[in-house]
Amino acid sequence: MQPNELAKAVVKVLDDKKGEDIRTLAVGGLTIVADYFVVVSGMSSTHINALSEAVQDELAKQGIEPRHVEGRASGWVLLDYASVLVHIFGRTEREYYNIERLFPSAAALD
Repeated sequence: MQPNELAKAVVKVLDDKKGEDIRTLAVGGLTIVADYFVVVSGMSSTHINALSEAVQDELAKQGIEPRHVEGRASGWVLLDYASVLVHIFGRTEREYYNIERLFPSAAALD
């Protein structure tokens, strides 16, 4: 699956599970870390975990597994799909870390 298609698939799952303020940043020309960052807020730790599990479950059905998962019991879960990094935050953690400010010139994926 191409990186933009993977990012769009992640966004669909997050939207279906009522993720809040979903943003997809095209960071490929700005960093070597990934092509896209998908950033979303969850309403509670339970919601954050549900969002994380939903993304992992849906992509696993397509044979796509994360390279790494970080922060399962915290207010910030990171799913590393190589070309796409998924940041699932609690509201407070998202405001504090403000990932979007690191790449102000990143284009949004349509």
